[in-house]
Amino acid sequence: MADFQAHLDAFTAQNISLYAISTDPLDKAQGTADKLKLTFPVLYGVDGPKTAETLGCWYEEKRNILQPAAFIIGPQRNLLNVTYSSGPIGRLRAQDALGLIGFYAKQKISVSTVDPQRGWTANVVGA
Repeated sequence: MADFQAHLDAFTAQNISLYAISTDPLDKAQGTADKLKLTFPVLYGVDGPKTAETLGCWYEEKRNILQPAAFIIGPQRNLLNVTYSSGPIGRLRAQDALGLIGFYAKQKISVSTVDPQRGWTANVVGA
């Protein structure tokens, strides 16, 4: 999250909103937000198992955490990219997200998503 905060101006300049989701209660989420000096919203107190099922990410019961997942949602509210990680390696970095968003914008790529198991599938179309 600190990486995204460090690049917040670049996201804001492109009218891109950032949100974080946490299973932490308010006091712990606020502590993390304060420690990392986050100025974007942190949605806290989410139900871990239900959120993991909805988003398709991994839930770790032992620590009651959602493993990192990043979603890039386009202007038409369509899912452009999803990055899942099962630990600290393989997370989407802010610079990579900005590059990917720039690529999609240049290519005029749109994505429809629907996965039969979860109710959505993915089709990428380049203009």
